[in-house]
Amino acid sequence: MGLLERLRKEWFILGIVLVIAVARLEPGVGVKGGPLKPEITITYIAVSAIFFNSGLSLKTELADSRLHATSCVFCCNFNQSCWWK
Repeated sequence: MGLLERLRKEWFILGIVLVIAVARLEPGVGVKGGPLKPEITITYIAVSAIFFNSGLSLKTELADSRLHATSCVFCCNFNQSCWWK
């Protein structure tokens, strides 16, 4: 296996190492109130991206049944909370 082929196969680990190295060299980018605004990007954008990505990996048959079950549970709980005040 050649070097270029190995790098293509291990692109994720290589990316993590590269990001860690850049963060070590320039830690001011990720501080609170810095240019990345981690209090917003980590709290909302990163978590949303993780859930969106994991949702894309679901099989459609399984996603349809889970979506239906989730909406039924939500509606049932929402209706009960409106009735029992």
